[in-house]
Amino acid sequence: MSEAGGDEGGGGSSSSNTDQQTEDKSPGGKILGKLSTIATGPGWTKASCPCCVSEQVEPLVVVKLGEKVRPETKRWLIRVIGAPQKDGGAALLAHPGEDASGDIIVVSAPRCTLLRATEELGLCKTYCNGDMEAFSYHDREHFKDSDNMEVFLTLAEREYIVKYELDGLRAQRDLRIPGLPDNYTLQHRDNIWQKLGSAGVIVDTFPLHKHDKLKDLSEAWYSGNQLAQPLDSVNAYFGSSVAFYFSFLDFYTWSLLPPAILGLSITYFSGEVQKEMDESVSGSQVTITDDDAGPGHIIQAVFSMLWSTVVIELWKRRSSSLSYRWGTLHLAERFAEPRPGFHGDLGVNPVTGRVEPLFAEWQRDLRMALVSVPVVGMFLGLVVLGMVCFYWGEAQVKQLHQDWDSLLTQTLLYMPSVLHIVYTNMLANVYKTVAKSLTEYENHREESAFQNHLTAKVLVFTFFNYFAVLFHIAFFKQDVSLLRKRLASLLIVSQLVNQVTEVVIPFLVDRLVNAPRRREREDDPQEDKFRNQITLPVFPGLFGEYIELLVQFGYLSLFSCVYPLTAVLLLINNLTEIRSDAYKICNLFRKPFSPPVANMGVWQLAFQVLSFVSVVSNCWLLILSPRVRELCQEGGMSSTNFLLLAVLVEHVLILIKVVLAALIPDEPDWIRKKKEHIEYTSMQALRQQKLLSEES
Repeated sequence: MSEAGGDEGGGGSSSSNTDQQTEDKSPGGKILGKLSTIATGPGWTKASCPCCVSEQVEPLVVVKLGEKVRPETKRWLIRVIGAPQKDGGAALLAHPGEDASGDIIVVSAPRCTLLRATEELGLCKTYCNGDMEAFSYHDREHFKDSDNMEVFLTLAEREYIVKYELDGLRAQRDLRIPGLPDNYTLQHRDNIWQKLGSAGVIVDTFPLHKHDKLKDLSEAWYSGNQLAQPLDSVNAYFGSSVAFYFSFLDFYTWSLLPPAILGLSITYFSGEVQKEMDESVSGSQVTITDDDAGPGHIIQAVFSMLWSTVVIELWKRRSSSLSYRWGTLHLAERFAEPRPGFHGDLGVNPVTGRVEPLFAEWQRDLRMALVSVPVVGMFLGLVVLGMVCFYWGEAQVKQLHQDWDSLLTQTLLYMPSVLHIVYTNMLANVYKTVAKSLTEYENHREESAFQNHLTAKVLVFTFFNYFAVLFHIAFFKQDVSLLRKRLASLLIVSQLVNQVTEVVIPFLVDRLVNAPRRREREDDPQEDKFRNQITLPVFPGLFGEYIELLVQFGYLSLFSCVYPLTAVLLLINNLTEIRSDAYKICNLFRKPFSPPVANMGVWQLAFQVLSFVSVVSNCWLLILSPRVRELCQEGGMSSTNFLLLAVLVEHVLILIKVVLAALIPDEPDWIRKKKEHIEYTSMQALRQQKLLSEES
């Protein structure tokens, strides 16, 4: 992380180089050095480190400036980007574009900046002996390919490091930004990138697509008939956070095969279940028979409980293996810099001793208690209102069907479910925006705290929004027919709505609206091709994708015993989801920045919680079955003893689940040993650095 200071822009020694380059123009106002995929010649700021001087520079990131930004402001910003870190700059390479007075700046990174950030982020790389080790800048010569950044670091890592350094720019002292009014003066320790964004100087910052690499990835990912995903290539191009999502989607999709086969078998061989399925599709009334909780339901319930545990535990093992392979197993744990959106009164941090914005914890707690909690409660109330309207509509169409008994009224039986699904989806989309605004208002200091609170808000609402009706039908109304029909509607309608909103609409917008504006020719200037990428919409992130998978997982693990074909429908959906999501991220959106991650983060915990709740759900679904009750009454069991038996069975199943989870280690033994070895070598390297500093 860097701090800008010095002269009114703190450019250090590189500022004179930049001024000379930006003034070296042809009569037409064009920089002599043209941008290309590998740019050469004048125009780029000079690397501050002699070992980083190179004739070839790889454009990584584009900074889009506001339309009214003056040339002196752009020159000042280029100086700050290119200045050495000791002089308060980002120690990156900047190019003003083919038009020095234009509205973009192209940014790259020299070798030393990339290597230092690699160590600061805690990435692991291949050592000379072939093992993965935590990278150390002082021991860089012993790491394989450390002299070739395009091999040593993935494209996603290089681009994220540029963003990491730009976001970390802070003013070393009070200074005025050239070309801006005095009210935009930078205060000591202000985040420069955040301040320039609020002033309208910086409109956007985004990584560049490499069309040759993207074409190769597309052909290996979704264009052919291959079943396996090129996860290593996805990680190299889009980063580990995107790669972990697609890895989990792939793992979860193929994990649906066993419950899908079981569900088909139960549906085929169980005549009663097959009759119930036909009745649920036809919309006619289902009479609960003695076989309501037959062997098929019991087998499906027990299997769902065990399956959800095994899948999550096996995913943990796969996740740890991938994080080792991708070098994110030992990410640095450090006291993070304040996130760019954090604000407060300037003061001295009592832990680090740095001057930075401070915000009292009690103020944040007060905001959460008086604003966030009531607003979240209001949205949960809207969920209940939707549920009440659903029941009212259900009663009305049932009465209408009894009075008219026609094909039209039979079709209308599904209308309340469809309308309620549309309502919940619209409410969820509005809530996501509100939840983000609430979390911003809470003013969390660390990015991790911001993401955790945002995710917690969305998860609480999601669980309530998608599962409240099902739990009410199952445990209060105890209407198996309605529960089955509702689940079938959710599985079919929700997947169709998701595919249309996530793929079809963006595809049509891209083809009919954006594509004509982005037509390129081979001889077009490189800067024009960069501008075409700006016209793409911003990638919305993986939040919605994880929510979709979490809801799917909940439907299957919580309620599949009443609808055995749940896994079949989910499997069919996810086989298309893998390719549609891959197409979407490659073609329909701007390339996202991807921070290195070691796993799915809080989403993994959310899946674990649902896996645990599935025991309670499936157990009580069976116990509340009329057939089980009749068997207990025939055996002379009182209501109290029946309840005690239910609690006992539930606890036994939970114990089995806990034992099963304990028997499957979260990490393979070889990963555990590698992790301990990395920690040991990191400690030894730190000790060696201390000895060298003391000797010097």
